[in-house]
Amino acid sequence: MLRPRIVPCLLVHEGGLVKTVRFNDPTYVGDPINAVRIFNEKEVDELVVLDIDATAKSVEPDFNLIGNLAAECRMPLCYGGGITSVAQAKRIISLGVEKVALSASAVANPALVSEISAEIGRQSTVVVLDVRKRTFGGRYDVYTHNGTIKTGLSALDFAKELEVRGAGEIVFNSIDRDGTTKGYDLDLARQLRAAVNVPISMVGGAGSLEDIEELICEVGVLGAIAGSLFVFKGKYRAVLINYPQPDLKEQLVLRSLKK
Repeated sequence: MLRPRIVPCLLVHEGGLVKTVRFNDPTYVGDPINAVRIFNEKEVDELVVLDIDATAKSVEPDFNLIGNLAAECRMPLCYGGGITSVAQAKRIISLGVEKVALSASAVANPALVSEISAEIGRQSTVVVLDVRKRTFGGRYDVYTHNGTIKTGLSALDFAKELEVRGAGEIVFNSIDRDGTTKGYDLDLARQLRAAVNVPISMVGGAGSLEDIEELICEVGVLGAIAGSLFVFKGKYRAVLINYPQPDLKEQLVLRSLKK
């Protein structure tokens, strides 16, 4: 059984780190390299860095930034944003990144997932799906370009296709919960957990360690990913990079493994 992971997610916008609420109103929270150095000291399980400008602006990944991040990271690093080709994915891996994350490009060309997986390995191929629940009917739809384009794809159906295509992990990002700190969408997590066998991770809504524990212990996902929880502190949302103490994290993971 794979060991659950507690993972900070950092959003890069105009060269700095930001945090959004429902994919809007980016708030500057600091410098990416400084944040990585702090997370190194806190011995995080893994780090996800997503460039939210690259796809929206149709530009290549910032290889210089990626190289600098990889050089600083002492934990596994997953990078996403602007990856549209096998060559780009291979270059990112060559810089020292463990995983590449596709999003809009996987929707536009699902075969790309298979091609990249064949080149760099399934374990290094991640797809991030931004999803929103319909007001009526309860279906979860996939969106791209920072939640601005509705694809018409069902999150559950497309997840099944991605598993067949060779995705080693699928990350589901709840647009409705992003930055709200009101808890993960457990209904979505349970549906996805039942639909696919590939490891899944959830992001969007974590406001406390209790939210993470509930997600991992009750649903059994591989990764609990969070943004606001690890960059803000207190009700006034003061910027403070933080992460659970090793003993607390270990207790949480051990409880989940007993389920």
